[in-house]
Amino acid sequence: MQLTTTHPLAMLVARLSRNMPICDAAQRAIMALPVTVQALEPNTDLIHPGDRSESCCFVLSGWMGRFKLMQKGERQFLAFHIAGDIPDLQSLHLPTADLGIGAFTQVTVALIPHGALHDLMVHHHDVMAALWREVLVTASITNEWMIGLGRRSGPRRLAHLFCELYVRQKAAGLVKEDGRCALPITQSVMADALGLTPVHVNRILRDLRAEKMIQHRQRTLTILDWARLKVFAEFDPRYLHMEPQLV
Repeated sequence: MQLTTTHPLAMLVARLSRNMPICDAAQRAIMALPVTVQALEPNTDLIHPGDRSESCCFVLSGWMGRFKLMQKGERQFLAFHIAGDIPDLQSLHLPTADLGIGAFTQVTVALIPHGALHDLMVHHHDVMAALWREVLVTASITNEWMIGLGRRSGPRRLAHLFCELYVRQKAAGLVKEDGRCALPITQSVMADALGLTPVHVNRILRDLRAEKMIQHRQRTLTILDWARLKVFAEFDPRYLHMEPQLV
């Protein structure tokens, strides 16, 4: 099917078709979904814990994070989301949010009503399978983060996160030829996600730069030595379930 790349859901068709075959009729049905495009400013939330959602969010541009809000107001970040991600697909069947979703940068999202997605899946089982696969991959990434918190040292946790974000952005076509990609999250957010202190994260960044594995400045990550970084982080990309050429 010839896609109109300016359509807000063209990226969704491309994302779902990347790993599973989606027939032309299903692609047309995705493009015909009702959608509301919404812009978010940095450091604003799309969904708060406890909100009841009537739509799923598809990230068109920018960076978002899923977080657990603790009793004293601290945020434990559980996932980072980039363009092409669907952060709240589980809301199709669990509409009351237990986690929040917020913007780190200027973000544009496409909101797709739950009812329209349910109808789409009833009539197009290939789309249902592709969306189910997205849920399973999200669970696989969550498992890997838990393993990192329990078994990896602080330096390896941060290096592993850099590997994951690099590979995911590469698959989405967001990595420059010289290995540069966006990293618009603060050291404090990295620390929250990895169970470290900001001081520890700063020290690890300094060490990774000194070892000439990465460069990090002006909200940009540059991978200088991918082979060494992967080995140091003990990064095995199989949990991302991507095509081999993408990793």
